[in-house]
This record gives sequence, structure tokens and C-alpha cells, in this order.
Amino acid sequence: MAVTEAAALGARGAQLGHGLRGFFSWWGAGLALWLPARVRAALSARRDRLLLVPQGDELLLQRWHEGVVRELSSLPLPLPADRDALESVLRGSLADLPRWLLLPAAHGLRRGLTLPAAAQDRLRAVLGFEIERQTPFAADAVLHDGRLLGERSDGSLQAELVVVPRQRFDAVASRLGGVGTRLAGIDLADADGQALGINLLPPAQRHRRRNPWLWLNLALGLGALLALALGLHQILDNRRAAAKDLQATINHRQSQAQGVGVARQRVVDSVEGERFLGNLHNSRSTSVEVMEALAQRIPDGTYLEKLAIEGNQLTLVGLSNQAAALVGELEGAPQWSSAALSGALQTDPRMRMDRFTVIAQLAQGAAPAAARPARPGGARETR
Repeated sequence: MAVTEAAALGARGAQLGHGLRGFFSWWGAGLALWLPARVRAALSARRDRLLLVPQGDELLLQRWHEGVVRELSSLPLPLPADRDALESVLRGSLADLPRWLLLPAAHGLRRGLTLPAAAQDRLRAVLGFEIERQTPFAADAVLHDGRLLGERSDGSLQAELVVVPRQRFDAVASRLGGVGTRLAGIDLADADGQALGINLLPPAQRHRRRNPWLWLNLALGLGALLALALGLHQILDNRRAAAKDLQATINHRQSQAQGVGVARQRVVDSVEGERFLGNLHNSRSTSVEVMEALAQRIPDGTYLEKLAIEGNQLTLVGLSNQAAALVGELEGAPQWSSAALSGALQTDPRMRMDRFTVIAQLAQGAAPAAARPARPGGARETR
């Protein structure tokens, strides 16, 4: 960025005013400085003006470009009213420039005013109320505009009211013929012949050039908005698809985790069951150990008809000629405890023995008993 261009931007920024419009104007001017010089020249050419300067019996044609004025041609006054006399003189881009009438300084009246800061955004309207107090003309008898000269130390504004009587303007406009109907603005020259930078023409009467690129720009803008909407919609669809895939992956992983959890629980249950059965097996004597202990403790003359182990209960059913002493013989064994007769003894007249039923509780965690000397003749077991 050139230093002179940056300084010009700063100077222009002080004249753009406050508010949102002033900010965007300053911002756009700053962005334009980053463009190539050729592009900036093309863009700035669109802000050029064609100045119409009446001097005696001639109409001078000048091109205004950022404060620099270049002479183009001249036409004799008055101009014909039935056609546009500038069409035969101007060619190419000059014909499309906005036309501004630059009136001599003697045609206008200028008054300096001090206004409050709030008047800056509506300067033209505020100055319109000062016309009859600051000038000898009625408000509807003049063309007026104003410009800011600066800001005072107390925050108020130093402004200038510029008025041109309509009679003087009508006298000049009558000599312009058909050219006067297409004016984009009316400015007033200062004592040095330079334009003040105001527009005395009422906004409703200002001629605005037709923008040939308007519909193309609108179409391009609409296309850009449509492309942006489609892009945002596509991004939203992509996010939804990604969220759906992620949810499916999470559900699949959850199913896998639940399956692993079920399998793990099965393994844990199996291990615990095996441990329980192992502990149960190790906590009590085996059937062989119980039968071996019974063989050592049942006295002679005792016959077993039934030996049953159901859970922790040992049941003995048989015949004995020493049934009353059988409980005493079975006590003290480590494989069972609490041996007792179940029911009364019943005498078998054929065998001349007593039928008995003995119930005992198998011991938990009992060690096999030491071998006891077998009785002569040993006990016999019948089923």
C-alpha cells in the first residue's frame, strides 16, 4: 500500500461521516487500495463526472476525476432543445459519465453555521430550515445543499449552507436545451473556479444512469446465495450422515460389548460353579469313604438292606440283633454326625432281629477316619 494512497484514505475517511454508511464507505475505500492499480483505475473511472460549465456563449465540457479537471471540448450556447447535443461530441465511455452542471460562484450564496453533532446525519434537511433565517429567499425559491467544514472542540459541527435562486438556475437550464433534462447534479464553483462538492439538485430530480450490469449482478448474487444454500444443505446432510454412521457404529459396538459381557458372565458362572462343586466335593467325604467307615463300625449280626445318601443326609435301613447299640457304634465317625434312630424298632419274627432306620448328617470338610480293626466275620450288606 502506497503511503500517499494511505494518507488520501485517511483524509477521505474524515469526510465520510459517522454511522454505518460512513464505516462501509471507509472500509470499501480501504479494500480498494489492495487491488492492482489498473483495476483501481477502472473502478475509480466509474466515479468520474462530466462537468458542464457555462461561460458566456459557450458550454465548456470537462472531465472530473478525483478533484482533477481535464478540458474536453466546448459547445456554443444555447443548445437545441429537440435533441441531446452532447451525443455528437462524446463517444465511448464519456457518453456514460454522469452530467453535472457547475454554476459560477456569483450565482450562489453561502452562509457558515454552527450545528449540533446530531445534525450530521440529516444535514440537508436541517439546513433547509435555516434558509429563510440565513438568506433573503424563501425555501421554495432556491436550490440548496450544505457541506461540513469540520468539528469544533465542543463537539458541535461547523457547516456551510449553499443556496442558488431557482430563477438563475432556470435561466441557465433554458440555454442547455435537452442536455438540462439529464443532469445528475448541480454544483457551485468557489472563488477559484473549483467545485464545492455539493449537489444542489433535489434528489427526486437527479438523473441516474441505468446500470447495464444490474440484472447480471442480481443473477450472480442470486446464484451465489443459491450455491451457498446448497453448500450449507450439503454440509448439513454430511453431518447427519456422519452422525447416523457414528450412531450405527456405537450401536454395533454396544451389541458387541453386550455379547462379550454375556460370554464373560457365562465364563464367570462356569468357573464359580466349578469352584462351588469342587468346594462341595472337598467339603464332605466321598461315598467310598462313607461305606468304608460303615464297614468298620457296623457290629456283627447287622445287615443293611438300604444305604442312601441324599444331600447331606445319610440313611441306613436294615436288621440287627444289636439295634439298640447301633447308634453308639456309629458315633464318633468323622464322616457323619448326629446319628439317631428314626422311628421305633420293629421285630422281624422270621429273622428274630429288629428292623431299624438310622439317620445321620454327613460332616462338612471332614477328613477320612483312621482305619479301625475289622470285626471278625465282618458285616454283611443286603439290598
